[in-house]
Amino acid sequence: MSNFFTGLLQLRRGPWEMVATILIGLGVFMLMQPFVLWGFTYSFITTLIGTVMFIVVSHFKE
Repeated sequence: MSNFFTGLLQLRRGPWEMVATILIGLGVFMLMQPFVLWGFTYSFITTLIGTVMFIVVSHFKE
């Protein structure tokens, strides 16, 4: 667990890609759920932020 936070602080690709992937998955989940309107409202921007973040962090060093 400490390697994860160390990787985040050192701007390593692996941990940041995991965060971006979780954001993309969260956005897709928010889009498909029928219970909470604010979740559906913010689903597109959450997915977009995760996608752009994934593109940016894919250029970080291993």
